Amino acid sequence: MRLVLFGAPGSGKGTQAVFLKEALGIPHISTGDLLRAEIKAESELGKKAKSLMDAGQLLPDDIMLGIIRHRLSQPDAKPGFILDGYPRNLAQADALDVVLKEIGQPLDVVIKLDVPNEAIIARCVVRFEKEGRPDDNPETVKKRLGIYADQTAPVAEFYAKRGKLKVIDGVGDLADVTARIQAALHEAKAVSA
Repeated sequence: MRLVLFGAPGSGKGTQAVFLKEALGIPHISTGDLLRAEIKAESELGKKAKSLMDAGQLLPDDIMLGIIRHRLSQPDAKPGFILDGYPRNLAQADALDVVLKEIGQPLDVVIKLDVPNEAIIARCVVRFEKEGRPDDNPETVKKRLGIYADQTAPVAEFYAKRGKLKVIDGVGDLADVTARIQAALHEAKAVSA
């Protein structure tokens, strides 16, 4: 299964990806995690990423695509993968389609977690207080939600036109949201079989 978990920052993509990784036995590829690893390593990319992320900005498309292409070339991603946090705009969605065709691994489904902004802000405030992640600062989250609305939200229509999009209510008990996602994945598998 090759899928994208899609939704606004704080919609629960990373949390759900952990459950799906175990259930499906495929890697969870989080651009946020990949970038945080670069920051921790204090690489040149990490330094650039840190300044942009702290300001609530996104990294340039070519850098993100290079990171994703490299990660998808790893042996553990051959049976499938869960992309979390990518693509974030229409150019990235187009570029990802090209890369996936080149490596013979087209997407099976895109799961969009639908969560109202007020709930996202509340979730991120809790996460900021617990984990201290600078990108979860309430002001940064508001900026990120604005960027999401302008640049990322149109990606849903991109995948809807290709018959790949499944919109899932991302509010409620964790187990209920997971069950909704698993039902959508089961439906996607049945359609592609």
